[in-house]
Amino acid sequence: MKALILAGGRGKRLQEFSEEKNKCMVQIGGKTAINYSLDFALQDAIEEIVIIVGYKAEEIINHYGISYGGKKITYVIQNEQKGLVHAIECARKAIDGHDIMLLLGDEVHVDPRHNQMIKSFIDNDVFVICGMVEVEERSFIKNTYSAIFEEDDKIIRLLEKPNNPTNNMMGTGSCILKNGIYDYIDMTPVHYLRNEKELPDLIQCVIDDGNLVKLFIVSKHYVNINMVQDLNMAKDLFPKRDL
Repeated sequence: MKALILAGGRGKRLQEFSEEKNKCMVQIGGKTAINYSLDFALQDAIEEIVIIVGYKAEEIINHYGISYGGKKITYVIQNEQKGLVHAIECARKAIDGHDIMLLLGDEVHVDPRHNQMIKSFIDNDVFVICGMVEVEERSFIKNTYSAIFEEDDKIIRLLEKPNNPTNNMMGTGSCILKNGIYDYIDMTPVHYLRNEKELPDLIQCVIDDGNLVKLFIVSKHYVNINMVQDLNMAKDLFPKRDL
């Protein structure tokens, strides 16, 4: 298995915080946002870390170099910012037939359970595990994705940015994917509003083809840093004095 960290986006909605730097390099609790995902990748099952870079790529490359915590780092340039599925596609050669632990360089988790998620992926022989968190306020789910699932956590439907989520499970960018996910990229539809392929639609193609996809509670709380209020929330969760 390889860890695939997506860190190529511009982050325009962060305004002045990302004008001069990659948004994954903003400081949260005394370290960069991407540092949290790099720490998640330090699992025994992970052979190598692949980082997708684009905007201000040299900032990340120069800061982290060719290894982190004893794990080799390989960088892949995403020249066009065409979304998450496009980023996965760009990494195909670097992933080189391995399964994938997908991480976002601009997400932070409270009480993360990524190691347990890897174990569940292996023990249950699933095609995809979607890392999710349970939220009290369903409006948060409108910014990510939701899942319709059965009692054994088997997902039967994923919905990107739903207006009316039917439960309190919020999708995160932390997922584990069999390498066979690449077989479904071409058949994934382009979203009619965003004009790019979305992760939930990619995984829905896997489900529709009869493969097992499950959810896993990956953390207690989660923030994907897209806007200034997200950054402030993350800083509240990880005050510098607590590190």
